Amino acid sequence: MARKNTNKGPSGLVVIDKPAGMTSHDVVSRVRQLAGTRKVGHAGTLDPMATGVLILGVNKATKLLTWVVGESKTYTTTMRLGISTVTDDAEGEATALASPDALAAVTAEKIEDALTALRGEIMQVPSSVSAIKVNGVRSYARVRSGEEVSLEARPITVHSFEVHAVIPEQVEAPEQLVDYTGDTVPDYISPGQCAVVDVEATISCSSGTYIRALARDLGRALNTGAHLAALRRVSIGEVGIDTAATLEQLAFLKEQAPDYPLPMLSLEDSARRLFASRALSDLEATDISNGRRIAPSATQDVPSAHSKVSTAGLTAAFAPDGSLVAILENKKWRGEKVAAPVLVFESGKTYGSTS
Repeated sequence: MARKNTNKGPSGLVVIDKPAGMTSHDVVSRVRQLAGTRKVGHAGTLDPMATGVLILGVNKATKLLTWVVGESKTYTTTMRLGISTVTDDAEGEATALASPDALAAVTAEKIEDALTALRGEIMQVPSSVSAIKVNGVRSYARVRSGEEVSLEARPITVHSFEVHAVIPEQVEAPEQLVDYTGDTVPDYISPGQCAVVDVEATISCSSGTYIRALARDLGRALNTGAHLAALRRVSIGEVGIDTAATLEQLAFLKEQAPDYPLPMLSLEDSARRLFASRALSDLEATDISNGRRIAPSATQDVPSAHSKVSTAGLTAAFAPDGSLVAILENKKWRGEKVAAPVLVFESGKTYGSTS
């Protein structure tokens, strides 16, 4: 029995403005329904509380997501000084409240001083409640089972961390505090209201940066504790929120024109944004499509003006008809320099007249 083809329709990148309350996988599931294909993936997970840019690959464009993930990200955020949580964000249970004296000592100047250690190339310890695996088990699963987890620091780059506002607030205090095992702190009595200081900022950072860990570390530096109260991703690379559509908008378009494909950045345009580009002859395209090596890519191949991720040495190769054939890499083979396929989009195809 023939296997049903579930990869229907065009290939490309869809940019979604993710709403709060949905997981990134929830968004993938919805776009699968709207696009009429199972082959949909996402680049760069957003936690349920976060909103903003989520890039999804449809059909063949899922193969590009490895490089999309590596792009730098920009966020707008609110970090709340004065309340620490298990997850370092607003979704976790509170673990500690700052003393009134510690909060009263917070000034814009002290915040700026603390940010010095959180900018540039730094080593960051990810939040314990994360998807990182420790001996094969997700860190968040270990924490929830009562283990005290300490993850290893990893290198990240915070390109910019700019504070726009420092706002003292009175908010509803947590009804209870918990320790790292999830047990209630017995001698805690909720004060009803508690003081906090909200720090509103814009952060541009490398892939792999935990914004809630930055909030945690800012709170520790100021001796107040802190958690991430709000997060919105406004760009991945040069793909900004102004190009994103909501799920409601996409659903409306499908209702109005069921046979019309979802708006997306085509597979070819997506590749041009990520890599240098190379025009192939029909013979070269046929060779690459069938797994053969060709002459090396020249240094004058058109570079990508959009991508900040490291794709040096990789080239998006296009057939004369404009279709994307493969991603190529220059390498040595039997003592000679050649261009070999890293990823082929059209396998076993013959282009034009190659005789």
